[in-house]
Amino acid sequence: MEELLQMAKKACDQAEVYSISYDDDLVLFEDARLYDINSKKQSGFSLRIIRDGKLGFAYTRNLINRQELLRNAQDSLEGKVEADYQFPSTPKPTPLKTFDPSLESLSPSDLVEECNRLCQLLIPQTDGEISAAAYTHVEKIRIINSTGTDLSMQSGEYGIYANMIFPGSGVGIGRDFLSKKFERFPQTLIQEMTELFRKSSRVVEPKSGRMKVLFMPNSMMGINWRILSGTNGKNIYLKVSPVASKIGTKIFDEKITIYDDPLNDARPKARSFDDEGVACRPLTLVQDGVLKNFFYDLNYAAKLKVPPTGSGYRTGELFMALSADPITLKPIPALPHLVIKPGKSSLTELVKQIDRGIILEGALGPHSGNIPNGDFSFGVSPGLYVEKGKIVGRVKDAMVSGNIYEPFQQVVDIGDTLYPCAVWGWVPPILCDDVNVATKN
Repeated sequence: MEELLQMAKKACDQAEVYSISYDDDLVLFEDARLYDINSKKQSGFSLRIIRDGKLGFAYTRNLINRQELLRNAQDSLEGKVEADYQFPSTPKPTPLKTFDPSLESLSPSDLVEECNRLCQLLIPQTDGEISAAAYTHVEKIRIINSTGTDLSMQSGEYGIYANMIFPGSGVGIGRDFLSKKFERFPQTLIQEMTELFRKSSRVVEPKSGRMKVLFMPNSMMGINWRILSGTNGKNIYLKVSPVASKIGTKIFDEKITIYDDPLNDARPKARSFDDEGVACRPLTLVQDGVLKNFFYDLNYAAKLKVPPTGSGYRTGELFMALSADPITLKPIPALPHLVIKPGKSSLTELVKQIDRGIILEGALGPHSGNIPNGDFSFGVSPGLYVEKGKIVGRVKDAMVSGNIYEPFQQVVDIGDTLYPCAVWGWVPPILCDDVNVATKN
C-alpha cells in the first residue's frame, strides 16, 4: 500500500489507499432443516486521487500491478467529478474493543448446531415452517493517505435469525440477535416470538381507518430509511429534504431522541474512524423531538462548508447497502450506528395501550413513496390486529401509509428494548396514534 501511495502522490495532488479483507461463514435452514452452507474470503484495494479539484477512483482485488491501478484512477479523472475537499490528517483515534478472538475459532458446524437447536425449540410451537440463519463476519480495514494518516482496525460480528412462518403464507414472526462473539439465541426472544405467533394464528378482517400502529423493529427499517434520508447531507445539499431549514425546530414528538453511536463497542460494528479516515464521534440528530444536526461525508461537508461528521462509509444506498461490496464503492454519507432512544414500557405494556390498532411486525415495500420527503406506504407483512389491549388475530392484505413527520408527532409510548434493525443500527418498538390503515374492509 505504501508503494502505491508514493506512486500516486507523484501523479496527483492528493491520494488515499483503502484496503479491506473479510471472512464470512453463513448457514441457512429452511423448514427447520439445513439448506445451505456458504463460506467466503474476500479482499481488495481501492485508490482515490484528487488532481486539479477532480476525483479519480479505481479498485483491484490485488496489488500485482500498481501501475495499472493508478492509470485506471487517472483515466477516471476524465469524468470530471468535483472533489473540493482534503483527505484528513487523523491522529490515532479512540481505541475500541471491536474484535473478540473467539470468533475466529467458531466453525460453520457450530453455526449449524445452534440453528438446529433453535429450530428444535420452535418446532413444538407452530404447525408452520421455521427458517433460521447464522453467520460470522471478521473484517480488517486499513486507510493511508497523502496527509500522513495511517489507520487500521479489526472487527468481528456474530448474528443469528429465526422466523416462525404462518401456514400457507410467506410471512411470520422473526427476530435477530447480534453479538461480538458466539452466544445462544436468547430465551426472551424465543418467548416473544412464540407468544406473538400463538396470539395471531387466526386471520381477522378489521375495518379500515385511522388507528394506533405499533412499529416493531422489522418494520422500522422503512422508517429509519426516511429519517436518514431527511437528515443526510447529500439531500440537504440537493434541497430535497423537507427538514433542510429546520435545525432547532420540533419535527417529532418530544419522546423521540435519535443519535449516532459509533464508539459504543459493547455492540458489534463499532468504529473509531469512518471509511475516509475521519474520526467518529457521537452525533445527536434529534433530541426530545427537536432537530439538532445533519450528517456528512467529506464531499458534502465541503459543498455545504461545514465540518464532516465522521459519517463517510463505503456502502450502497438504500437496499443496496445489504449486499454492497465496499471495495467497489466510493464513500457516501451513512449512519450504520443509528440509535433511537428506548422508553420504559415493555412490549406487553405497549399492547395494552392500543384500544384499536395494528402491530406492524414487518413492512412489505418499504421503498414505496417519496423517501426523502418522508412518505411511506407499507404492506403489513405481517400485521397483528389489537382491540382493547389484546391481540385478536392476524391481518392480511392491509396497508399502513402516511408521512413520518405526522405519526411521529403523535407518539404514545416507546418500548424499553433495543433491537437490531438491518443495516441501520438499533431501535425500540414505537407506538404511534392516528395512522392511516387500509384493509379489505
